[in-house]
Amino acid sequence: MRTKKGLSPMNVLIGWLSKNSKKVNILLLILLALITLVALKFIIKDTDYCYYASQAIYIVGTLILFYKLFTHKNCSGVSLKTQELMALFLVARLCCSMVLTEANIHTTIDLTSLLSVLLVIWMIRFKLKSSYIKELDTIKLHYVIVACAVLAIVVHPHTGHFRIYGTFWSFSVYLEAISVLPQLRYMQNAKLIEPMTGKYVFALGLSKFLGLANWIIQIYETRGEYFFLDGGGYFWYLIGFIAEMVQSFILADFCYYYIKSFMQGRLLKKMPV
Repeated sequence: MRTKKGLSPMNVLIGWLSKNSKKVNILLLILLALITLVALKFIIKDTDYCYYASQAIYIVGTLILFYKLFTHKNCSGVSLKTQELMALFLVARLCCSMVLTEANIHTTIDLTSLLSVLLVIWMIRFKLKSSYIKELDTIKLHYVIVACAVLAIVVHPHTGHFRIYGTFWSFSVYLEAISVLPQLRYMQNAKLIEPMTGKYVFALGLSKFLGLANWIIQIYETRGEYFFLDGGGYFWYLIGFIAEMVQSFILADFCYYYIKSFMQGRLLKKMPV
């Protein structure tokens, strides 16, 4: 149905949002996220479903990236350093999973993710290296890795005789939280966003939102006791929760502009300043 002026409700909504300041729209987006979170709380009976949904969206994003690499035959706009950080934190997590827990669906998903990331790295380094612009991938990985390692040594879950694996686990959590930074910096340096890469990063953002929702719902349902589970101590779980928030908010700005451009019927072509 259209309004008297011939505008659809979506166009009216877009026009209204475009008149608002960025701060107002961000507040509206936060409100929408909170409403979505409450809806998830009542719709989803098992919080594991949030995790599975998060991983499903991540897989969709990976398939989009594969489509770009194998169909378009180029890796323009894709950060090799983000993929390398992802491979590193997945290796650390898998090492801990095999020692501290029995193999389960989480381990299988992480292993599948690692194999897909390694395939992407191989494609960029060898098959499509002519389309990879190294000068735009400027994040210094050794600074990022060392910072995460130091934080993991200081703050990690208590795991008895397997304390070293608790350190590796926390290292994977901290590294995952900032692994997307090289990708965002790459797009900023390039001053444009390749369409398929934009869809991939947006899928990562949605995945991280559901991961954060999983944390919040579990903290709410346990009345904060979730911070004390597994003998990890409230400080470790608090830091882990903050890390989950960090990776969500790192992608929040990109997702905001991506959704805004999508509602306006156009692609996001450059990173917002």
